Amino acid sequence: MPSQPATPLHPAPRYSGTAIALHWVLGLALIGLIGVGLYMTGLPFSPQRLKLYNWHKWAGMTVLALSVLRLLWRLTHRPPALPATIAQAMPRWQSVAHHATHVGLYLLFFTVPLLGWVYSSAAGFPVVLFGALPLPDLVAANPDLAETLKPLHKFSAYAMAALIVLHVAGALKHQWIDRDGLLQRMLPGRG
Repeated sequence: MPSQPATPLHPAPRYSGTAIALHWVLGLALIGLIGVGLYMTGLPFSPQRLKLYNWHKWAGMTVLALSVLRLLWRLTHRPPALPATIAQAMPRWQSVAHHATHVGLYLLFFTVPLLGWVYSSAAGFPVVLFGALPLPDLVAANPDLAETLKPLHKFSAYAMAALIVLHVAGALKHQWIDRDGLLQRMLPGRG
């Protein structure tokens, strides 16, 4: 029997409450981090700039920890399958883009904060979580390495921002153009 379209009588399978919470907390944290990162780099050297850099590092380490949790949850809790009606209606290029975007995001969830941490270590500025818990330097201070890592952190953050925009655009397309109910699977409080 073919799969029925998602309707109030036949809702699309939803993600778990934990997966939904991790998705939205991580998503909002990333948007905040990217915004602060763009803002702070344009500031002149000042106590405000130093404060924002420290906050950015704390938030980056929090994103790294949330990413570990999210990956562990994903590996131990299979996500719901894409409803057959949506999967069948999706052109091949969209299916490839869907999977590539998710893989790219997961890779960058780890790459961006780790590059930031290594860059901070190489620049000789330790990461002190919440101003109280010093994290180990991942490499010894090395100004040449720091100069190499700085643009890598920046460009990987831009790549993550681009994938976030693509991910949001895809979700909004499903919501407003396709009207297939796909977004409902990840919205909190709709179960």
